[in-house]
Amino acid sequence: MRIATSIQAIGRAAWDACANPDPGAASVDDGPADPARQDEPDTAAQAYHPFMAYDFLHALEASGCVGGRSGWTPVHVVAEAADGSVAGVMPAYAKSHSQGEYVFDHGWADAYERAGGRYYPKLQVCAPFTPATGRRFLVRPGQDATAVRESLIAGAKAALGSFGGSSIHLTFIGREDWEQLGARGFLRRTDQQFHWLNEGYGTFDDFLAALASRKRKTIKRERRDALTDGITIERLTGAAITEEAWDAFFAFYMDTGSRKWGRPYLNRAFYAGIGADMADRILLVMARRAGRYVAGAINFIGSDTLYGRHWGCIEDHPFLHFEVCYHQAIEFAIERGLARVEAGAQGEHKLARGYRPVTTYSAHWIADPGLRRAVEHYLEREREQVAEIHEALEEAAPFRKG
Repeated sequence: MRIATSIQAIGRAAWDACANPDPGAASVDDGPADPARQDEPDTAAQAYHPFMAYDFLHALEASGCVGGRSGWTPVHVVAEAADGSVAGVMPAYAKSHSQGEYVFDHGWADAYERAGGRYYPKLQVCAPFTPATGRRFLVRPGQDATAVRESLIAGAKAALGSFGGSSIHLTFIGREDWEQLGARGFLRRTDQQFHWLNEGYGTFDDFLAALASRKRKTIKRERRDALTDGITIERLTGAAITEEAWDAFFAFYMDTGSRKWGRPYLNRAFYAGIGADMADRILLVMARRAGRYVAGAINFIGSDTLYGRHWGCIEDHPFLHFEVCYHQAIEFAIERGLARVEAGAQGEHKLARGYRPVTTYSAHWIADPGLRRAVEHYLEREREQVAEIHEALEEAAPFRKG
């Protein structure tokens, strides 16, 4: 085991051999994945996950969004085979704050520090700024997966000890990893997101037919009204994403970020990086009016999932947000045969537009026994509440009964 203080020190070939070993195994045009897996976020079976890809994580570091004075210091854990080759990797960061994670532990930090402890730094295992479920134990095919996983867990604890951190947090992991980490002494946490699931729809109208009549009429009206005032929608991917489109989208992102959370996490250099290295895995949905872009959303294309991330606008138009972020994403997923759309964190308004409640998972290892006991008791109650809310939201889903 060793620690790499930049992903570049590991290299694209070695990283992606573990993170996305066969990106062509399930092309975005190959049709839906196994329907039996469509009710839970795809993790281990997914051939390509954009947020674990070298190009995505490297763009964060190269642009300065991660590293430097950002409060995200790369301490990636690397497990090596006997011959010195990379057998597995874990994306990990020493954190001096709890921003950009979407699994909120500010209350834990405040309580611990009021009691005289030091919560920061901590170790965060995740895709920075990205609330999307995916693998965090990235094991190269042909290796002993169990042995590599144990090495990565041991490496994470060693890394934590090296800088005197309080805790390890693996966020937006799959349920299987969540259960296995629980058996290894990690505390288990759940939360809620809204995902759209493809039930084998051939067209957007097929999807609408599965909804209750009132909800179906509402969505049709929203889509019609969103395109008034001469608004047109463009879907851009690959070489079709021009610098004009990137500049316009970045302006949208900055406007939304400045209003919602004060200081946007990403910069223009990051978008230039992903635009250069992974444009074929990006979908920009852009709204144009009177010859200029007025709104847009960015999505990332996985093997069987479309991941919606950021949205913004410079003009306010009724229902345009729903059209650009949700309806267009569903339509694209149906056309490409993708199994699901993940639309990011929060947002119960997604339920009325055909997105379903899905449980998300995280695991936490806390060094101090006193803080650990307090958090454990809190999480027991929180999991019960999340389960109750999930059941109520399922009942409120807009689909036709039966």
